[in-house]
This record gives sequence, C-alpha cells and structure tokens, in this order.
Amino acid sequence: MTVPASICPDEASAEQVPCEAREFDPAAYAHQRTRLVLLGTSGGPPYWPGGTREGIASALVVGDRYYLVDAGHGVARQLREARLGPHYDTDFDGPLDVLAGVFLTHLHSDHTVDLPNILTEGLYNGLQHADRFPIWGPGNRGQLPPVFGGREPPEPVGGDSPTPGTRETVDLLVRAYATDINDRMFDNSKPHPSQLWEAKDVPVPPRYTADPNGNPCPEMAPFTFYEDDRVRVSATLVNHAPVFPALAYRFDTDDGSVVFSGDTGKNPNLVALARDTDVLVHEVIDKTWVASLSPEPRTPEDESMYHHLLQAHTLVEDVGRVAQEANAKTLVLSHIVPGNGEDSQFRRAGDGFDGRLVIGRDLDVIGVGRR
Repeated sequence: MTVPASICPDEASAEQVPCEAREFDPAAYAHQRTRLVLLGTSGGPPYWPGGTREGIASALVVGDRYYLVDAGHGVARQLREARLGPHYDTDFDGPLDVLAGVFLTHLHSDHTVDLPNILTEGLYNGLQHADRFPIWGPGNRGQLPPVFGGREPPEPVGGDSPTPGTRETVDLLVRAYATDINDRMFDNSKPHPSQLWEAKDVPVPPRYTADPNGNPCPEMAPFTFYEDDRVRVSATLVNHAPVFPALAYRFDTDDGSVVFSGDTGKNPNLVALARDTDVLVHEVIDKTWVASLSPEPRTPEDESMYHHLLQAHTLVEDVGRVAQEANAKTLVLSHIVPGNGEDSQFRRAGDGFDGRLVIGRDLDVIGVGRR
C-alpha cells in the first residue's frame, strides 16, 4: 500500500495521522534502546529568515550512549534539549559525558561549524567525563576544486595544505583554540585533548579517490570502517561535487539500521548503502526555491548555477524514489532547503514511496526496532 506523502502511520494505534500533526515526543521513546534524534534539520549555511530549525545534526542513541552525525549550528544546545544522557539537566556534567563518537559526512561549514563548540566548551558540558571517542570524517581532497564559471582562480587559503581532511582539521582547531585549551588544562585541571578524542579520516579505498575533479562519485560498494560493542558503521561516496570526499553512513545495531545520506544528488552508491534499511535520513531541496533565486529568463551564468545547485542535492520529487529503490522502511527528511519552508513544500517527497514518510523537525525522535 502506498502511504500518501501527507500521511504517516501511527505506531501506537496502527492508524494514520497527518505528518504535520504527528508528534515524535522524546518521552514516548525514552526507554527504547535504539532511537534516532533529529537535533537540527536545516540545510545550508543561511540562518533562514523566520526559520525555526537549527543546523544539521543528528544523534543515534544506542543504549546508554549516542553517536553524533554532523555538527551544525546549535548542536550543543540541542543535545541538552534532547535530554541525552543521565546528566542533561546538570550544569557541568552532561550531556557530552555519554558521547560515543562523531561522524562528519563532509567538511562544509554548515555540517561542522559547532564542532569547535563541542571540543572546547564541551569541557563544561560533560566532555571531561566522556570515554575517549573517535571523530571520523572525510580525508584530504588532495587537490583544489575547479573554478566555477571560468573565472580566474582566486588565491587559496591554507598554505601548503589547502584541502585538509578531518584529522588535520581537528588538529588545526586544537591549535586555533590553544589559548583556551591550555588555560583550561593549567588553571582548571581539564584533560588534554588526546585523552578525550582521536580524529581519523575515513579510509575510502584509494582507487575511488584518485580523480576528485573528474569523477567525484565513482560507483562503489559500501565498506565497513568502524565497529564497537553497539554499532557497525559503513560508508560510501556520494555526489556533492565539487565537495570531495562526501560521505554517507550506515549504522547497523542489534535493533536495526539507520542511514544518513549526507548532502548528495541521486546516485547508486547511496541506494546500495541504504538497501533494506529501517530508517533513511535523507537531505532534500525544493526546486521552486532554487528557481526563485534566478527567475527566468536566466543568463547563461545563472542557468549554470541553477543546474549546479540541483545536481549537488536531491529534489523533493526524487527523494521518495530513492527510498523506494533502496527498500527503506522509513524516510526521514532532514537538511531541508529552504530551512524556513513549510511542510506542504515537501509532502511530494512521499511520491513513489511505499513506506513511512517523516518530514523532520528539530528534536523529533524515531524509534528503531521494537519498543
């Protein structure tokens, strides 16, 4: 049976209620072992006028710990609002005390801007009590992206390393905040960063990273790169050119699986990664909003930028078909563009999809597996 885009099955009653009326109340899932928490659902760098969504970030809770996927603006506050961990309501001890890992889909600022907040002010929000955790993300691009529009190349920043990956980026952040971190260690007895986390580049097989400008999303099979006692994490390259590497992640747990698309246009790699997943968290963009940026008739430059934006993201009318091809059970829209859009703009995302559609809102909670 095809569930209309404006309808979501209600798990408790087996009835259907409008998506915009459904509440994913944290209390309803508080005792479910595995659950997805949408911390921020806004896409893109703009702080959208009139919008209420925080920057892109999600938490996958598994038992008494959680994994953070992306770190957009407002994530630290949202972790408290989501009531994660046993000390979310104390002044200094939570909610970062039970953070088990950070996974960055790519290094655009809207996905990473509050990572420094987690790593610095986090020392007064539970990080000082956390077990040492990994920070995973894409590696060094290896070369600068092409110049869009045939312009003269600008002078790049970054000296001899203009495209640092995750490991180097985190090292640079520690150096940038050295005054603060050293003061906290020397004066406040806080632990050294090396005791708290280890930043790592996701080891994409080298044969797929050889040509970031010519072939930024070669077809490939998913690969597993991390496992602990709660999750097994796999990744694949997705198409967010010219950003490279851009990754999607799959978390497999004892209760089920959750896939995060990251920013991407349609591509077969994501479908393979998301095959038969319980929850697919997917970005979405409204084509009419993109068109409004450059109304017709467009100049050749405007037309090129119009298609450039559309190819790097997934349209409302396409995302349901992606979920259907992957045989996902639930499709959750996040990284929503425009971030101040109405639910009505995104209902068509359910077209061609037989599962449950959730138009994500900040602090929604979706259970994974049986309650």
